[in-house]
Amino acid sequence: MTTRRNFIKHAGLGLAVLQWSGVSAKAENTKLPFTFDFWLWTRPGEQETELQLKTRYKSYREAGVRGIFFESYSKKHFQLAKEQGLETHRWMWTMNRGEKELLSQHPEYYAVSRSGKSCATNPPYVGYYRFLCPSHPDVPAYLEEKAREQLEKEDIDGLHLDYIRYPDVVLPVNLWENYNLDQSTELPDYDFCYSTYSKAAFLKETGIDIDKVERPEQSLSWRSFRYRQINKIVNRICAAAEDYKKPVTAAVFPTPDLAKRIVRQDWANWNLSAVFPMIYHGFYKEPIHWIGTAVAEGVQTLNGKFPLYAGLYIPDFRSIDELKQGIILAKNNGAAGISLFGETDFDQPTIDLLRSIR
Repeated sequence: MTTRRNFIKHAGLGLAVLQWSGVSAKAENTKLPFTFDFWLWTRPGEQETELQLKTRYKSYREAGVRGIFFESYSKKHFQLAKEQGLETHRWMWTMNRGEKELLSQHPEYYAVSRSGKSCATNPPYVGYYRFLCPSHPDVPAYLEEKAREQLEKEDIDGLHLDYIRYPDVVLPVNLWENYNLDQSTELPDYDFCYSTYSKAAFLKETGIDIDKVERPEQSLSWRSFRYRQINKIVNRICAAAEDYKKPVTAAVFPTPDLAKRIVRQDWANWNLSAVFPMIYHGFYKEPIHWIGTAVAEGVQTLNGKFPLYAGLYIPDFRSIDELKQGIILAKNNGAAGISLFGETDFDQPTIDLLRSIR
């Protein structure tokens, strides 16, 4: 596992939702005339020429792609994609922040495991797993500032949150052997956040000293508290985005139940404009049919709160026919569209498939 990808509640959101729906004055002329939207996650490289990028983004648009989530900001990519009528959203790592300056100046910002290990000095699984503690009093303001830095850029159409969670208390089963782990139970080294700030906030809210609870990983109050600490950060960023009249979306774990169990992520209670669960069936050793099951669970839980787009991982599919089956399953079970991710640029057969389905 070398990267993460491998491995409208209140009236104030109305403006963001209008823009997301394609009915704002700015978006009116570029909204695709389709009811099933396609999105792509990508990492912009700087080696391509302008002509190459124009050709690529034109082909995406013609295939029915509505927008792109860019993992980093590139003025060239954003402007050329926009010229072709694509929406450009900034894909932002949120709770997972490994900046050297932050690590050196504020190690106290980082999450702590049940075994007492800090992500600042002992990250779980891989070296880049540097998750922040959502209960530290300075962390929410820090993350809002980072979000605003992106939202204020004129050529960024929206913010797409990633790593908006705790470290995996349980990895997808397909990855257990990679780390020689059996995570049939929740292991102390991977159960977060037990920082002094989280413990103090929990004690103040509930009167419970988590250090005195015999099996803290089984405490329902403690789990609920940790869900809500992340919820507060997401909803704070969503409120900040209202100032820019831009939507906030998020890449999340496949279903509401699974997200809660393995990364303490309660995404159904976020004030997003849309959600993009990563329904990477191969990671969980599930058949393609599970894509439809996962979509149906998410759509039912949301109950119309905001749209759900199924995130699909192209290497999980052995053929273009399998990918088509996955897309149709998502569509038939209530997804508003899909988002695709792969390690390379999307090839012509994939583009042709999108064009045939739109």
